[in-house]
Amino acid sequence: MRVEVRCFATLRELAVGRAALELPAGASLADAWDALASEYPALAPHRDFVRGAHGGAYAAWDTLLADGDEVAFLPPVSGGAGPTGLTDGPIDVAALEAAVADDGDGALVTFIGRARHTADDGRTVLELEYEAYPEMAAGVLAQIAADAEERWPGSSVAVVHRVGMVPIGEAAVAIVVAAAHRSEAYEANRFVIEAIKERLPIWKRERFADGSEWKRPGA
Repeated sequence: MRVEVRCFATLRELAVGRAALELPAGASLADAWDALASEYPALAPHRDFVRGAHGGAYAAWDTLLADGDEVAFLPPVSGGAGPTGLTDGPIDVAALEAAVADDGDGALVTFIGRARHTADDGRTVLELEYEAYPEMAAGVLAQIAADAEERWPGSSVAVVHRVGMVPIGEAAVAIVVAAAHRSEAYEANRFVIEAIKERLPIWKRERFADGSEWKRPGA
């Protein structure tokens, strides 16, 4: 059977962005990884840190595959709903705030994660690039927003993450939470950014004068 494979960020650079694999009937997600790693041996040492996806959702390594399936291998990710999703242009924060707040909300908390010019090790960052697995990321963002609204009833959440090149000083992610009280708004907003770092399949490349590095956002 024929299975389509996608790789992202560091795995894409070690192997390939897209590939077609011929696998025997009854093959699993782990078998697909082994077949890909046999063609691109540089992948092998990363096995313990990689997560597999099938059908746009994280999947166990023993998940059985069928002819025509698409699977993805993902490097570690950092770890009424309002608008959520990805954008390849500037984020309109005012529009997000207007979308979630109404007259019954006493608190509106907005968090903006910006591209900064200095890395944690002190090197100067020339530009940032974000790469996502879009078919999966949009659903993960929506689920994170829904989880926050369920945990803090009465809140409304909007979250947008930018992909592609993000100029220094511009927003890479914006999270807006409206709620009756400030404590719920603060707590829900913090929950969303931590969930993005843990669960969203998105990766950040910092470009320096002497090269570039992939990281998970928040690392």
